[in-house]
Amino acid sequence: MASHPDFVRFVSEQLQAAGHIRSRKMFGEYGLYCDGVFFAVICDDQFFVKITPQGEAAFPGLRKAPPYAGAKDYFLVEDVENQEQMTELVRITCAALRSRPQKSGRK
Repeated sequence: MASHPDFVRFVSEQLQAAGHIRSRKMFGEYGLYCDGVFFAVICDDQFFVKITPQGEAAFPGLRKAPPYAGAKDYFLVEDVENQEQMTELVRITCAALRSRPQKSGRK
């Protein structure tokens, strides 16, 4: 079941305080970017954020689950109405992802 554009728009609006949020349709679902950093996916109207050590330290009780069969675990953010928690998680996650060494391009 594909995600509804209204849900994607709602999540994106909730995260505006974290930075410039952009969604991109991917394989029938959506990828989310904050200031150009890919940090999350929305699958089946559920919001999944990449797991980083910094995110785990800040939110140790946040549930983890794969967004689709065969995927690695992401944080599953079930309370998408908690704007403060979501914004903080996205800020921490994106800062951690920006600080990782960049992978070289495909050869």
